[in-house]
Amino acid sequence: MAFHEPNILHEDPWLVAVDKQSGLAVHRGWAQDEVVLTDLLEPRCGKGCVHPLGRLDRGTSGVLLVARNGGDVETFRNAIRAEGAQRCYIALVRGVPPESGVIDYPIPNEPDGPRVEARTSFRLLASRPTEPRAVSLVAAFPHTGRLHQIRRHLRHITHPLIGDANYGRPDLNRALRAAYGLARLALHCARVRLRHPFTDELLELAAPVPEDLAGPLGRMGFSALDWGPPE
Repeated sequence: MAFHEPNILHEDPWLVAVDKQSGLAVHRGWAQDEVVLTDLLEPRCGKGCVHPLGRLDRGTSGVLLVARNGGDVETFRNAIRAEGAQRCYIALVRGVPPESGVIDYPIPNEPDGPRVEARTSFRLLASRPTEPRAVSLVAAFPHTGRLHQIRRHLRHITHPLIGDANYGRPDLNRALRAAYGLARLALHCARVRLRHPFTDELLELAAPVPEDLAGPLGRMGFSALDWGPPE
């Protein structure tokens, strides 16, 4: 897969917000990818001036915040956790979940680590019949930032993400890939809202659902009205 410098959604002296591609790792960690997001941003931001503020898995696309100064990371993370801040993800899941709910279920924050508090709100957006079973779009709003939180929480309520090799159903993933061309994790960070800690500006950062997800969703019978950024 070819990767390019991500689209810039916002840029100021303290913060850069980008629209990350699915398949692109944020930084080198467990896997030594040839190209990672931090590499692509260094020419723009400067070497050592790319400090991702969240965990978007390799397969997840959408809004990602990057601090330019390592000393500002905790300040921005506090802003992301502050009252009124919000992260909204669009997810395609197996089956038809309830209209809305809160998943309050402890999960590890690190591989093989102890379980810690974790909460995710969700709302059903739309459902469609497919072969071999119905699938649904949900809006997920994580209140904490744990490892694979949305993926683990949706599996916990028996509605795992489509395209998730770790927590999903391989047979269903293969069937939907063959029938609709969905060849990625069906999770997209559509919107991030926060109060900028240095300018006091209310930032509303949005990333459109990319074609590698929007195309298959359209072939399943969903429309852009179904996944429009929910409040």
